[in-house]
This record gives sequence, C-alpha cells and structure tokens, in this order.
Amino acid sequence: MVLDLMLIALVITLYPLPMMAFALVVSSDRGVWKGLAFILAWLACLVAVIAVVLALTDGQPPPPRSPPGVAGLAAKLAIGIGLVFYGLHRRRLMQASSAAPPGTAEGAASGAPENAAASPGAEAQEERADKVAEGLDRSSVWAAAGLAVLVQPWGMVAAGATTVLEANASHAATYAALFGFCLLATSSLLAAELYIVFSPEAAQARLLRMRGWLKAHSQQAIVVLCLALGLWLTGKSIYQLTS
Repeated sequence: MVLDLMLIALVITLYPLPMMAFALVVSSDRGVWKGLAFILAWLACLVAVIAVVLALTDGQPPPPRSPPGVAGLAAKLAIGIGLVFYGLHRRRLMQASSAAPPGTAEGAASGAPENAAASPGAEAQEERADKVAEGLDRSSVWAAAGLAVLVQPWGMVAAGATTVLEANASHAATYAALFGFCLLATSSLLAAELYIVFSPEAAQARLLRMRGWLKAHSQQAIVVLCLALGLWLTGKSIYQLTS
C-alpha cells in the first residue's frame, strides 16, 4: 500500500495543471493568502477522500478475495486502464497536431508541437482554470480555494482512494503513510508558497516563467505521468486479482 500511495502522490505533485494555476494564484494581489487558501482547499480534498474511505471500511482492509476486496481491485484496475487510454489519447492528439502543417486548422489549434490540443474534457478544464486564475486579482481567497478543487487531478485521487481501502487504521504506520501521501501530493505547492513568502519579487518572476515552460510542455508531461501510473496500477491490480 505504501509504495502505491507514494507513487500516486508523486504523480499528483508533478501533474502540471495545478502548478500552472497556483503560479498565477500566488502572483496575484494578496497572493500569499490566496496561495494558502489554495493549499488548504487542496489538502481538504485529499483528507476528505481518505476520511470517507476509512469510514466506509471502518479502518479495516477487506479480507482477500472478499467481494469488497475484489471490487476495490477492480476499481483500481479500471482507473489504471483509463489512465493508460487517456495517456495514449493525449499522445495521439499531440502527434497529430505536431504532424499537421502550420497553416492547417490542426496546426493552428496548437501553434506548436509542445502545445498540442488536449482532449475536450481536459481542454475545457484547463480553460476554466486559466479564466479563474487570471481573474484572481479581483477575487477573494474563496475563489483561490475553489480553483484548487477545480484543478485537482481527481482520477489520480480516485486511484489513491482505492489504495486507501487496504489501510489498517489500527496501526500507527498507516497514519504515517497517509500523512506522507498528503504531504508529498502537496509538496510542489508548499515549495512554491514558501518561495513566495521568503522571496516574493524573485519568486513571482520565476514562477511565471516556470508556468510558461509548463504550459509549453504540459502535454508531454501528462502523457508520461498518465502512462506510467496507469501501467503500474493495471499491472499491480491484475497481479493481485490473479494471484
């Protein structure tokens, strides 16, 4: 369980969309407080998911081969397969966009190979996140908190929830693993928040430059992260279901 949780948390913290939004949040007016609200809302989502799973299992992992245990593995397998197909879909779109001549509609839609079009759902999510983030100068900390919920990679959080099904709440090590999951999944945001607190002027410029770089390479990152996590979850679930 611990290895799966840490891997999922690492993928969550490296996922580019939240950091792209957070860079705009902390660069806006009262960015430190809005960044804090963003992080608290982000953490609240993770903690709420974990709490719901532990409440459903009563803090005890389902017995092997029991219907709840098999259902949990099947859900993890479905999420893994979904991430693999999603990663392959994004890769095909990226390749099609990079192969299209610049003057065509496909080429114009991306503008560059690094900015290949996302799938319609992900593209809509990114557009909504950008609109909310770019209006943060005129909005409150509550808008920053809402943005954290919007950009949460819920598919990966769901993968974490299926892993928490295996948690045994009677062991102190379990709580340490769950705390480590939340901390690692938030580590990139915490690092950016601390940077903006201790060096605001330099941090704003560098975070905005980093956002531009992430936007140019976000499609490649999403493909790699989704395929890596999806293949791991799929392989692990198949092994557990068949062994």
